[in-house]
Amino acid sequence: MERRMKYRNCIFNLYGTLVDIHTDEERPQLWRDMAAYFAAERVHYGPDALHIRFKAICRSLDRESPLRKGAKEPHPEIRMEEVFLSLYAEKGVLAGAGQAERAARYFREKSTDYIRLYPGAKELLSRLRSEGRGVYLLANAQRTFAMWELEHLGLADAFDGMLISSDCGVRKPDKRFFDMLLRRCGIAAGSAVMIGSDGRCDVAGAKKAGLSSVYIRSNLSPNEPQPDADYALDHMDLARVGDILLQNE
Repeated sequence: MERRMKYRNCIFNLYGTLVDIHTDEERPQLWRDMAAYFAAERVHYGPDALHIRFKAICRSLDRESPLRKGAKEPHPEIRMEEVFLSLYAEKGVLAGAGQAERAARYFREKSTDYIRLYPGAKELLSRLRSEGRGVYLLANAQRTFAMWELEHLGLADAFDGMLISSDCGVRKPDKRFFDMLLRRCGIAAGSAVMIGSDGRCDVAGAKKAGLSSVYIRSNLSPNEPQPDADYALDHMDLARVGDILLQNE
């Protein structure tokens, strides 16, 4: 008799689960670099003034209260291109979408200390797909950042489908974000498991949406008690995650 797959569809968080990243949007050198970038385009801000206006525009575009302090990805619901379009417009420059995207990516590059895959990330996704599992991404992230980073890290084609919060105006743990992915990709909630490193966003959110969950405590996990996941790992071990996901009932 054919064995039934316990987890037919595997939905992954991005930062802190597959990708290890450290950014710092507060360091003065970032804002000196950004002021110089704008000056080269005849848009003139002092570094401190630019920093202040950037944060004010982000606050004005946020649709909900910000995530808890120390969240892996700031302002995940807004579109960062809109922030930079506003910065150009304040100085009388009608910038195009490409111009704003280039500025946003330069900002990301200059604010990122490092970005890398966790050991075994690419191998895990390939292993799951080779075993007939659906592999999906549900990320609190900026598309203009995440898509470039996925390409850079070799994961652009690793998923059968994905949703990124900046495209949707909603983020984990909101049930609507999970439901959106399930509906668009034709996934039954009972066949799916969420793999993530945040107890509130990934585990509690998945539970509200009727999904199972696997929790991995990583260096980017919030300081929180171990959440009530179906499986919980107290350290990063993606090979072990693969073993859990591929077990059959």
